[in-house]
Amino acid sequence: MEFCPKCGAMMFPSGGILKCNTCGYSDELEDNNSYEVSEEIKAKETVKMVGEDVDVLPTTTETCPECGHDKAVYKLLQTRSADEAPTRIFTCTKCKHTWRAYD
Repeated sequence: MEFCPKCGAMMFPSGGILKCNTCGYSDELEDNNSYEVSEEIKAKETVKMVGEDVDVLPTTTETCPECGHDKAVYKLLQTRSADEAPTRIFTCTKCKHTWRAYD
């Protein structure tokens, strides 16, 4: 397998030369090497962009001090020394207000 020295993409054999399909760089095939391409794989879009309001944090019953809603998502952060309890950061699922709770 050969890689393009310009862009780093894989080079493919074609008519006695190795050619980069990305940037167009080509090089002669050496006589002592044999190249064979068994399968060409097409690239797929695998990254999906979603909005910023996707809640992947755990949900709990906690009353929001701003709007009084009783559902919030939370995360735990170690804001103080390691021998103390972590700080719970809550975000209201309705108004997005954020507040802290210490144990």
